Parts: sequence; C-alpha cells; structure tokens
Amino acid sequence: MHNDSVLTASQPAAARRMTFNNEMLLYPVLAFLLIFFVLPIGWFFVKSALDYDGNFLVMLLETFSSNLFISVALKTVWLSLIVTLLALVCAYPVAYTMTRSGSFRFTLIVICVIVPYFTSIIVRTYSWMIILGTRGVINTVLIQIGLIDQPLNLMYNMVGVTIGMTYVLLPYFVLTLFSTMKGIDMWLLQAGRSMGASNFYIFRRVFFPLSMPGIVSGFLIVYILAVGFFITPALMGGPNDVMLATLIQRNIEVSVNWPLASALALFLLVITLIIYAIYCKYTDLDKMLGK
Repeated sequence: MHNDSVLTASQPAAARRMTFNNEMLLYPVLAFLLIFFVLPIGWFFVKSALDYDGNFLVMLLETFSSNLFISVALKTVWLSLIVTLLALVCAYPVAYTMTRSGSFRFTLIVICVIVPYFTSIIVRTYSWMIILGTRGVINTVLIQIGLIDQPLNLMYNMVGVTIGMTYVLLPYFVLTLFSTMKGIDMWLLQAGRSMGASNFYIFRRVFFPLSMPGIVSGFLIVYILAVGFFITPALMGGPNDVMLATLIQRNIEVSVNWPLASALALFLLVITLIIYAIYCKYTDLDKMLGK
C-alpha cells in the first residue's frame, strides 16, 4: 500500500518533467525560425521603411487602396481557392483508393504521387507547358478526333495557371488526406454494413466525417502555398495574370521598389497568419493529433 501511494504521488512530478523535456525540444526549432525567418523579414521591412525617401505610411495607404493592388489581391485569393478546391476533388479519391488498395496497387499509386513531387517544380511546369501548348498533346488529340478545328488557348492565361498549380500542389493534399484516412477504424464501416446500411450511406455518415480533419489540414496547407505561389503563374500566366508573388518579384527586379516589395511581402505573411489563426480557432488540434 505504501509503495502504491508513493508511485501515485510521483506520477504528477514525472509528467511535469516529461512535459518540460518535450518543451525543451521546441526551443531549437523556435530559435531557428526566429533567426532565419522572423528577423530577416522584419529587418527587410524596417530597412526598406528607413531608406524610403518619402512618407512610408502614405505610400502604404496609396498602394493598398490602389485598383492594381485590389485587383491582384482578389485574383490571388480567388485563384488560390479554386486551385485548392480542385486539388481536394482530385486528391480525395486518390487517397481513398490508397487506403483500400493492396500492397502492389498501393505502391504503384505512391510512386505516381511521390516521384513527380521529387522532381523540380520548373521541370513539372515546363512539361505542362508542352502538354497544353497549341501543338501539345491535348490540342493534337482533340483536332485529330475532330472535336475542334483550331487549337484551344490553354496557355498564358488563368486556365493554364490553374491546371499547373493544381498538379504541383496535389501531392500535399493526397498525403495529408491519406495520413488521416489510414487512421480510421475500418471496423466502424463493417459495423455499418452489418446493420444493413449501404456503402454510400456509410461513406456519407461515417467515413467522410472522420476524414474531415485531413480535409481541413490539406485545405490549409494547399491554400497557403497557393497564395504565395510564384513559378507556375510566372511561366504559364499571361501579362495580365499577375498574383501577389509576381507583383513582389516585379517590384524587386523591374521597378527596384524595395519598400513596396517589403510591404507586399509583409501583407502576404499577414494573410497566411490570419488563415492559420482561423484554422487554429475553429479546429480541435488536440483531437486531430490524437491527444
């Protein structure tokens, strides 16, 4: 009895030590982010403001209220939302098939998803430029089977940008969804079948709700990446298809307006933080992490 009471009394202290040790592991990561991420961005913004000859605040107000900025910001937000939704529609059946496949088919799907992911994004973007071009595979096949007489305009516009970004960001959604789906207890689905429920009903009332954490997490990851995307819009978009990252690049390399570029970069960072804050507020992170 005495030994049991001693063990019980020592458990909270051991739990506190374990929690403290786990927190200690975060300090190097936080220090790395502070030194190599937060400080450079902050110093870039402060240095640009100090070196600006005119009134920096007036310049910011004029920039953020200009028609150009509003148009680019709305286009960026809207296109990122479309790309994220398309990635969800494409990724969900792939991830679901992975959870239901045997070893051979699972390995084949993983190879198809992962191998392009390890290829340079420039290579993947140029491959889609070849596929979507006026003499590309799509237009050539459609012309040969008689569906169209003239090549479709699939390049250097928002159609090409949307297709290219969806393809590049698709693996993030697939892997996030699969990590959630593989943790779903399949005995719950079997229990539904034993009670006479149809496969569609089981999917709608059991499987899909349980996969919702993966949908939310994948949506967050892909949307944040899409908002700050640069290479694909720069290569596959037209002169008027400008996103926030492209506008930042033009102010740095073409206009050499570093104060404005730093302000736009900070605005992009603020958008990302707001999205993440909303995600944390309305998502049970402990439940998603299995705590």
